[in-house]
Amino acid sequence: MAQAHTVLDFHSYSSGLLSSDETRLITSSVTQYGAPLLLLDCDVVRRQYHALNDALPSVTLHYALKPLPHEAVVRTLLAEGACFDLATSGEVDLVKQIGVPAERTIHTHPIKRDSDIRDALEYGCTVFVVDNLNELEKFKPYKDRVELLVRLSFRNKEAFADLSKKFGCSAEDALEIIETANRWQIRIKGLSFHVGSQTLSPQKYVDAIEACKALMNKVVDCGLPALSMLDIGGGFPVSYNRQVMPIKLFCVPINAALAGLPETVQVIAEPGRFIVAEAMVSVASIMGQAKREGQIWYYLDDGIYGSFSGLMFDDAQYPLTAIRLSDHWRTSALQSSVLTGPTCDSIDVVADNIMLPALSNGDLIVGKMMGAYTSATATDFNFFKRAHTVVLNDVALDSPRLIV
Repeated sequence: MAQAHTVLDFHSYSSGLLSSDETRLITSSVTQYGAPLLLLDCDVVRRQYHALNDALPSVTLHYALKPLPHEAVVRTLLAEGACFDLATSGEVDLVKQIGVPAERTIHTHPIKRDSDIRDALEYGCTVFVVDNLNELEKFKPYKDRVELLVRLSFRNKEAFADLSKKFGCSAEDALEIIETANRWQIRIKGLSFHVGSQTLSPQKYVDAIEACKALMNKVVDCGLPALSMLDIGGGFPVSYNRQVMPIKLFCVPINAALAGLPETVQVIAEPGRFIVAEAMVSVASIMGQAKREGQIWYYLDDGIYGSFSGLMFDDAQYPLTAIRLSDHWRTSALQSSVLTGPTCDSIDVVADNIMLPALSNGDLIVGKMMGAYTSATATDFNFFKRAHTVVLNDVALDSPRLIV
């Protein structure tokens, strides 16, 4: 492969040019592994974990595996002292394989099969989440082994994903669950909520914390055992196509609200996207091109059925950068272009009406902010293999650096 000649950055919401070191690492990785690729930088995982940990000093962070369940991420966070949020038996298997102590995990899927409960208990995870009486009843056989959190619903139509539409209950229903659990001798440890993925306003957390505080007080007033844990979920925002509030500033009102809780209440959170979104860079190669209705269409070897699945499932917009590999002269005049994935499906379009210079087959399109809900939701549709993940700065590997 020819040496990288020019790095271009023309996407309207790009986060900036790649450095020469990043360009060399990307092109050398393509030379070694081929394309498409995902470059996972564990140093960024560390940075993001500590940024949120510093912003929420009284909160124990449980990384939610869902957005990027990669063993290198688990290994990295385990070494940094993190805890983990599990939702499936597959995730239980992953953390067990890496050697995560069970006492550093919770299981937060509100709806579980009996086998899911048994798998988690066999591993040693004993804290679970419920949001209805049907789910509570599943724990009758395990009442001497479990502690439960009751998940409340706080609707948030402004979020990427309003998770309270699918899960959670009202404060009234939560009190009924707690009263019923007391009769059934099932221990209710505390409350949980999730205000929605990519929540842009900290006030959503503040309102939920205040509502949970009121319910905790009501539980005591009813003569029920006091609750000792509050899970404030995830949803902390990252910058895709627009800047979001810095996490330190974002968490100021959240910390103020948490300060009003009794000292006996342990607070935990379930960050996912915030930890890993910035940690991965995608690299796709141009397979071919055609002119259609006045636009140049560039056909990539990765698309929305692969690493760009977040365009379909997550509503994310990824900053894109082009790397021209050949050194022969081409005009840099911008022209309206389309970046499309490799499959035979017409909806497989990564970016439409993007202004790009002339690119050649084999040139590279680099996507940033590609760590969350990308490889995790990728498929092998049309038998196009999903991108290979190259891990950088792993605690177990001697690998080069790429801090995005």
